[in-house]
Formats: sequence, structure tokens, C-alpha cells
Amino acid sequence: MSDETSETANGGPSEPVVESSDPRLLDIVDQMDGVVNIIEVAAGALFALLFAIGVFDLGLQIAEATLSGTITDPNIVIGFIDVGLLLLIIVEVYQTVVAYIRENDTRRIVRLVIYTGVIAVVRKVIIFRTSEYSTTQDALIVAIAYGILALGLVALLYVDRRTSKVTR
Repeated sequence: MSDETSETANGGPSEPVVESSDPRLLDIVDQMDGVVNIIEVAAGALFALLFAIGVFDLGLQIAEATLSGTITDPNIVIGFIDVGLLLLIIVEVYQTVVAYIRENDTRRIVRLVIYTGVIAVVRKVIIFRTSEYSTTQDALIVAIAYGILALGLVALLYVDRRTSKVTR
């Protein structure tokens, strides 16, 4: 068996091409690919279901807060924002799974993962409360870590956009 790398339409490397003289081995690999594709579709369906349930639950929470009069409480509103951003993370993960299913280019998949990371870090920053930590030093360390993560993700987005413009 020898491994070669083929090239995609945009000139970048794609999956290794496996050559085999044994057709039974290739049949097994094709069957495994089919099983993985079914699992990917099931994962996508699960994320779509989680998103639908989450949107419905968020609607119920907003209606309940409106009826009880707590809709003006800033902590309640921050909770809604937290849930909304969590739902956006679910959508981004769903889109990543769909990109894998459709076998889109790696750059798009990586971009989706970066967007998911940005949303997750923003979510954590929005709900960040120093009172949740035993010392102010612990809170400071976590805040610095969130800042570094955010800067790193923004840098990745910048590099991705710059290299996208160059390759067009």
C-alpha cells in the first residue's frame, strides 16, 4: 500500500489517496466511510434538535420573566444573553458538522471552529463575575486567560482573512 496526496481544485492538499491491490480492503474502507457519514448526519440532527429545544426554552424563560416582572433585572437579561450565545455556539458546531458532511474545504471548517471559539470566549467574558472566584487574584488570572484567548482568536481570524485575500 502506498500513500499519496492529491490536490483539490484550489491547489491545496486533500485527503491522502490510498492505493490497494486488495478490493476487499477498499470495500471495508467504503463501508466504514458510510458508517461515519451516518454518524455525522446523526450528530448534525442532534445539534439541530438541541438548537430548537434551546430556542423554545429561551422563549419560555423570556415569557416567564416578562410575566413575573423580572425582565428588567440585569442579571436575568445577562442570563438570556448567555443562553442566546450558547445557542449561537450550537449553530456554529452544527455548521461545522454540516461542513464535514459536505466535505467542504478545510479553510471553511477551521474558520467555523474559530468563530465558535470567539463566540464561546465572548460568552464567558459577558457572564464573567469576579464574585465567583475565591480571590481577586484567581479572578484576575481567569480574566487574563480570557483576554489572551480572545486576542489569539482575533489574530487567527485576521491571518485567515489576509491569506484568503492573497489566494483569491
